[in-house]
Amino acid sequence: MEMVLMKRNGSGTVCIAALSLALQTVAVAAANDSVKMNQIQVIGSHNSYHAGIAPSEAKLMKAKNPKLYQAFEYRHRPLDQQLNSGIRQIELDIYADSNGGRYAHPKGPDAVAAAGLAKDPEFDPEGIMNKPGFKVMHVQDFDYRSTCQPLTACLKIVREWSQSHPNHLPVYILLETKQSDLPAEYHATPTEHFTSATFDALDAEIRSVFSAGELIVPDQVRGKHKTLEEAVLHNDWPTLAAARGKVVFLMDQRPVGPVYLEGHPSLRGRVIFTNAAPGQPDCAFTEENDGSQQEIADLVRRGYLVRTRTDADTKEARTNDTTRREIALASGAQLLSTDYPASEPSAWTTYSVSLPEGAVARCNPVNGPSNCSNQDLISDVPITAESR
Repeated sequence: MEMVLMKRNGSGTVCIAALSLALQTVAVAAANDSVKMNQIQVIGSHNSYHAGIAPSEAKLMKAKNPKLYQAFEYRHRPLDQQLNSGIRQIELDIYADSNGGRYAHPKGPDAVAAAGLAKDPEFDPEGIMNKPGFKVMHVQDFDYRSTCQPLTACLKIVREWSQSHPNHLPVYILLETKQSDLPAEYHATPTEHFTSATFDALDAEIRSVFSAGELIVPDQVRGKHKTLEEAVLHNDWPTLAAARGKVVFLMDQRPVGPVYLEGHPSLRGRVIFTNAAPGQPDCAFTEENDGSQQEIADLVRRGYLVRTRTDADTKEARTNDTTRREIALASGAQLLSTDYPASEPSAWTTYSVSLPEGAVARCNPVNGPSNCSNQDLISDVPITAESR
C-alpha cells in the first residue's frame, strides 16, 4: 500500500491516502462481504510439524529400510515461519496420551546406542512427553520428532501468529488422529485409541487455547439449517469478512467420524469438522487425495470444502513430476497440501507448489464468484498506517 507524502509550507508533513489505496480498500471490503471462505484456494503443508529424523537414527533406517526412509525424508520449518511464508493450512498428527508418558521412551535412541553410533540430540529435554495431553508426531518410536510439542504448544504458536496478523485469511488446522499399532516385529509402543471421551478432551484442549470468537465451528456454518450438509449445499459458508482472523479445525481420518459424532448429531457442539462422505448430515469438509480433477471439481461446485494432496512420499519431488500438482490446482480443491511449498522446495529437483505469482490465496478456479479479485485476497494485515 502506498501513501502520498505532501509538504505544506515547510511546517511538516501531512499523510494523505492515495486514491488507489482508497479504491483498493473499498474493493477489499466488498470482496470480504460477498466472497465465501470456500470460494478461494490456498496452499497447505502436509505433516507441518515434521522435524525429520535425527542423523544416527536416519543412518540406521536407511540401512534397514531405505524405501521407508525415503518416504520420511522431508522436514518443515516451525509453524509460524510457514504461516509467514503464506501457508494457510497446516496438518498435525496427534496421539492420545491421557495419563502421560506413553511415548516418552521411543525405540530410536536405544537402537542408536546398540549400533554404537553417535548419540542424537535429546528429543524431549524438558520432559514434556511425560505429561498428559495429546502429542504431535508422525510414527511412534521411529519418526517422533516435532518442531512443537505437545498439541497445545503447537496451537499456541498458531494463535500468537493469528493475533499478530488479525486480518489473515482463515487458517485451517487438519488433525490426523493416530491410533494404528505397528506390526508386532517392530515391538513399538501401542497407541491409545480415540473414544468419545477422548474427543471431548481434544475439544477441550483446543478451546483452552482458542476462544470462541477465534474459531469457525460447525454450529456457525449450520446456522438455522437442519443439518450441516444442508447449509453447505446452500453455500452458507461464512464470508471472508466473517472468516478473517479465524482458525478452522478439520479432521483427517474418516473412520473416526462416527465416534466424534456420538451425542453430537450433525456436529452440534463440536469444534472440528469431520472428513465426511458427501450425503452424510455432517458433511461440510471432505478429502479427495486421490480423486480425479472432475470428481473434485464437482464436489467444490456443490459447496463442499475439499482438501487434496499435490504430492506424496517424496515421489514427485524426486523426479519433478508436476502432473498431480497441476491436476490439484485446476480441480478447485480449496486446500492444496504439499511437502514442498515454494518456501521449502525439493532438495533433489526444482519441484515446489505455489499459487500464481506466489500469492497467499487466489479466487477459486472452479467456484470463485465473478466479483472475486485475486488482488483483494493478498492483504493479510489490516489496511492501516502501521501496516504500510
